[in-house]
Amino acid sequence: MTQQLPQAPSTEPELTGVRNFRDVGGLPTVDGRRVRHGRLFRSGHLAHATASDAAFLTTLGLHTIFDFRNAADQRLEGPDVELPGVRNVNLPLSDPADGAEFWKMVRDGNLDQLKAILDDGKGAGRMIASYRMIVKERTAEHSQVLHALAEDSVPALMHCAAGKDRAGLSIAVSLLAVGVERDAIEADYLKSNDPHRRYKVRRTDSSPTGMSPEVMELLSPLFDARAEYLAAAFDAIEENWGTPERYLTEGLKLSRETRERLRTRLLEEG
Repeated sequence: MTQQLPQAPSTEPELTGVRNFRDVGGLPTVDGRRVRHGRLFRSGHLAHATASDAAFLTTLGLHTIFDFRNAADQRLEGPDVELPGVRNVNLPLSDPADGAEFWKMVRDGNLDQLKAILDDGKGAGRMIASYRMIVKERTAEHSQVLHALAEDSVPALMHCAAGKDRAGLSIAVSLLAVGVERDAIEADYLKSNDPHRRYKVRRTDSSPTGMSPEVMELLSPLFDARAEYLAAAFDAIEENWGTPERYLTEGLKLSRETRERLRTRLLEEG
C-alpha cells in the first residue's frame, strides 16, 4: 500500500505560471535515511513563469535546471525563463518527430478522430510504451543527469512540459539511485494528479464541444499520472537488466563511488 509522505517543513509555494512544482525532500530510503529538502525539485516547464515565480525560484539557490523537452515542445510553449547564475541543460527524452501527427491530432482532432487514436485503451497503451522506451533507450541521458548530480549540479530542478512523464521518470531514476523506497517514489509520482498541479490541456477548439467531458475523458490517459505507467518503467528495468542494481551499474554506468557521492549530496546525514 502506498504510504503517506512526510510534509515539507515549509508551505509549498503556489506559483502562478509554473505547474506541478515540488521539492522531493523528505522521501524515505530503504536504510532509514531521507532525501534532504532543498536539494532536488521537479516541475512543469518554466516558459510561462511570472516575475514573482522567477523571484521565488531564484531563492532556491539552484545550480542546474534540467529541461527534458524536445524542440517541438519548446516551439509550442517557449523557452524557459532565464534565472541568474543557473545552468540550463536541455536533454530531450523524446524525439520531436516521434508522434508529431499524434499530438497534432490531440490538439486539433474532433471527437471521432480522438476515438480512433485513444479509445479502447489505446491512449494508456501509448503512455506505457513511452515509459518503457524512455527507460530502455535513454540510459545515456539518465546517466548524464546522475553523474552531474553527483559532481556539482545540486540544488537541481528537473522538468519537462507537464512535469509528470519525462521529468517524473528522471526523478524516479534519481530516487532509485539513492535508495528511496519504491512506494515513496510512486506516491511522489502520483502527486502530479493533484488538481492544482495538472497540465492545462490546450486544444485548437476550446469551445464546449472541443473540450466536452467525452473529449476530456478520451484525453485523460495522456495527462494522468497512473501507477501502471510507472510500474511499466520498473518492469522494463527488470526485463532488460534483471535487477535495479544492474540497471544502475550496467545500464547507467554508476560506480559505487558515484552512488555514494549521490547519496552524500541528496540525502540527510545518516
